[in-house]
Amino acid sequence: MSSDSGSSDGELRIEASLAAFGPRAVAAFGTAATEQELRFARAEILGKKGELTAILRGLGQAPADQRRALGERVNGVRAEVELAFEARLSAITSALRAADLNAAPFDMSLPGRSAERGHLHPITQVSNEILDIFRSLGFEVAWGPQIELEEHNFTKLAFPPDHPATDMQDSFWVKVTGAPSDARVLLRTHTSNVQVREMSTHTPPMAIVSGGSVFRRDDDVTHSPMFHQIEGFLVDESVSFAELKGVLTEFARRLYGPSTPVRFRPSYFPFVEPGAEADVGCVFCSEDDGTRATCRVCKATGWLEILGCGMIHPDVLTHCGIDPERYTGFAFGMGVERVLMLRYNIPDIRLLFENDPRFVAQF
Repeated sequence: MSSDSGSSDGELRIEASLAAFGPRAVAAFGTAATEQELRFARAEILGKKGELTAILRGLGQAPADQRRALGERVNGVRAEVELAFEARLSAITSALRAADLNAAPFDMSLPGRSAERGHLHPITQVSNEILDIFRSLGFEVAWGPQIELEEHNFTKLAFPPDHPATDMQDSFWVKVTGAPSDARVLLRTHTSNVQVREMSTHTPPMAIVSGGSVFRRDDDVTHSPMFHQIEGFLVDESVSFAELKGVLTEFARRLYGPSTPVRFRPSYFPFVEPGAEADVGCVFCSEDDGTRATCRVCKATGWLEILGCGMIHPDVLTHCGIDPERYTGFAFGMGVERVLMLRYNIPDIRLLFENDPRFVAQF
């Protein structure tokens, strides 16, 4: 008898809770003045931790033969509460719409809001400036594809087969549906593919400069998986390292100022021999002696590296169908972001790609 009496008491408690629950929920919805308040009230009433969930937990105390009927009663109350919620939401939306329609009209005599005029991204600005300098030095601008064959990106540039740049961890390789099994395609790692394409289809003399996006698997404060390069080359009879130094020295002085010191240091690149890196005097501490101990940019050396260069390797000329016994040439390449970061003392390359208007508006 005690068990039956307990079950009956549980059934009565559920019925009493449901009887009070509906009106209380409708009243709570009625007091909500905004949609946000209304949805908050719904979560308190019908949510996972709401009042109805607590009532449902009490079904286990009801007699087994009564649980189905009680469950249907609960679902019915839930439906009534949901209808009350939708009705109140519709009323709030209608009230807002009516207030908007009945509000005072706009003053058409007020001046309009003019749209702010945009400008070129700082990377584009610096790229155009660099290309214009080389145009003025007699170079022609050419362009090439960003998705390239391994042949044009590595092989014809005399990269060894085991060079780290040809590894999957250093380059973005592309799977081309329907391509031959031996076709190897990647996102170009440098703009030197333009050099190969131009030398393979034209006869010297030629002086070409190119630019655009390149892709490598780097990502930190000084490297980005996608960045921009400017690359150029000159091929003719009897070209020497002297012409290379003359062209790049004049370029640096037009870019950084006529009194900018320039130096060349030996360095290795697979597609040039000999190779060098070009440095300019630090533009941030040049007002002193160029080796200011507090200069964080040049690390107190007085010099900043801006590009790599060298004489085009005879193998590269041969791969492109140019006679290395008759012609020689030089090539150079630079990262646009590096030139930009050095010029404006930008500490993190990612600032150039986040497109924060507070940052790009400064250029």
